[in-house]
Amino acid sequence: MSDLRFVRWGFGGDAVEYREAWQKQREVHAARFADEVPDTCLLLEHQPVYTAGRRTDDSERPLDGTPVVDVDRGGKITWHGPGQLVGYPIMKLPRPVDVVAHVRRLEDALIRTCAEFGLETTRVEGRSGVWVLGDPVEHRPAVGGLSLDFDPRLSDPEFDARLNGPEYAPSNAGQRREDRKLAAIGIRVAKGVTMHGFSLNVNPDNTWFDRIVPCGIRDAGVASLAGELGRDVTIEEVLPVVEKHLGEVMAAAALAPRVVEKAPETASA
Repeated sequence: MSDLRFVRWGFGGDAVEYREAWQKQREVHAARFADEVPDTCLLLEHQPVYTAGRRTDDSERPLDGTPVVDVDRGGKITWHGPGQLVGYPIMKLPRPVDVVAHVRRLEDALIRTCAEFGLETTRVEGRSGVWVLGDPVEHRPAVGGLSLDFDPRLSDPEFDARLNGPEYAPSNAGQRREDRKLAAIGIRVAKGVTMHGFSLNVNPDNTWFDRIVPCGIRDAGVASLAGELGRDVTIEEVLPVVEKHLGEVMAAAALAPRVVEKAPETASA
């Protein structure tokens, strides 16, 4: 696979407004489809914003009417903002497109990045992104003083963690020793070219996530590199490491179209 070009855009005081970045993605996407530019990854920080993928339910949005940008990527609702490194790899893939393989490559690069900082992360079956695993359920402290067998987040359809304070907050999942997502992935593929991408929590204020149901997942939370390592980690430190591992993973990828199995032919009577 050809080399991936990285474009560092806006960080800190120059953080990029979400809709501006979305329009830039469209422009690069069109240019990549026309082979006017190579595969390109935009790297940036966003100004604080909630974005909702196509599968987001109303019950997962902020309760106070905070604006949410509805976008054309997969996945559900999340937050972007200061302290979070966002990457938009805009890449041409062979058709028919293997979306799962593309997501796995992004996960691989981010898992390697975390490992270089001394943090072990992994995948969770059925849940995209990069995760820090919690303790086995039987070893975790009881949520809200109750047995985990009666965790209201899962057993009570009327329960809403957004209304029930810090003991259920996604940002406190580490204190509860639950699984917690360190990096989220949500993509779209149009005309064989990818859009959107990943967000890696480096050192954000994770309480922003407490106003939503992050990624629609009620029984897990969120994490950050700085929080898990117990020391300050900056976007500036993480940028070159992400570029290195994403570049290596993509360069080593043997891209191939998704295998399409033909339905067996049936004999006519």
